[in-house]
Amino acid sequence: MSTINMRSTLGGFRAVANNARTKAASKLASPPVRSRSLVVRAKVEEPKETDEEPKTTSGVPAVPYTSPEPKTFFVKPDQAGDIAGASLPFAFRLASGGFTSGYNFAVAPNDDSKYSVARMAGQMVVETSIVAGFKRPAQPLVLYEFEACPFCKKVREACAILDLDVMFYPCPKDSPNFREEAIADGGKKMFPYLKDPNTGMSMYESDDIVQYLFNEYGDGEVPLPLSLGPVTSITAGLSLLGRMGRGMTYRDAITPEQPLEVWSYEASPFCKVVREVLVELEIPHKMISCARGSPKRQEMFEKKGLFQVPFLVDPNTGVETFESAEIVEYLESTYGLKA
Repeated sequence: MSTINMRSTLGGFRAVANNARTKAASKLASPPVRSRSLVVRAKVEEPKETDEEPKTTSGVPAVPYTSPEPKTFFVKPDQAGDIAGASLPFAFRLASGGFTSGYNFAVAPNDDSKYSVARMAGQMVVETSIVAGFKRPAQPLVLYEFEACPFCKKVREACAILDLDVMFYPCPKDSPNFREEAIADGGKKMFPYLKDPNTGMSMYESDDIVQYLFNEYGDGEVPLPLSLGPVTSITAGLSLLGRMGRGMTYRDAITPEQPLEVWSYEASPFCKVVREVLVELEIPHKMISCARGSPKRQEMFEKKGLFQVPFLVDPNTGVETFESAEIVEYLESTYGLKA
């Protein structure tokens, strides 16, 4: 290449570079335009080094998470003691809270599009109840309570029997948020405290709440296990002994921006160990009640291809997961603040 051509080429490079600097300076001088669209990036940017944890929109640290494969009635070896202790209520309370009102079952030809608790030899067990014929609340009921309270347990059993979805605001001892909120709203330091946004009713006293629920959302008849007065309260208290006060006292935690969603029912020991942690960490959660005979079992079956509880949905992180042990671990790692 000649000297003249070389100089010409270098001159061209300088012109391009100067032009790029001019454009860059012009962009820096102009204020950035920010889009309000949900899709804010068209290109993937290289990650920058930072000491900060990635955050979700709720401010909760993002959790890299892979949902485990659901395993029916699977108990991890290190969870065996917890599940055994959490199974006591089923015996002490005669399975109250395990079956919806008017529960019945029959054997029918197998239909793979339908939920069944058991299938064999071309047959399936079909479970039914009468709750679909009851009045259904347009909005979830609101309940301030805590897991280790026998009086609160009676109300939770009633909600399971009537297949009622409930917005739970846990109020464990020493909790900083919802306990004081309930006291300020109702005027008493007493639990459970029910608020029904559908009727405007607010009330204390577990027996009164149970009767109200069956009058408003049932057939008015309270089942025998919930209508034995002191015997009901005593057996409800004895049923909690196997967990030695779990679900009673607050532990330091991050409060999520949005309530979690938990598919659950009162008589399940797998659901109980999850609720204990939700209460201790004072995590508000909407319970989708789905005891035996609930129509919502078919609803989950259609959405997920199976039915299994507990099932957790966290809108703050996008996590959806089965398996009680993994849910407990997830809650502790995401919201718990261990000393």
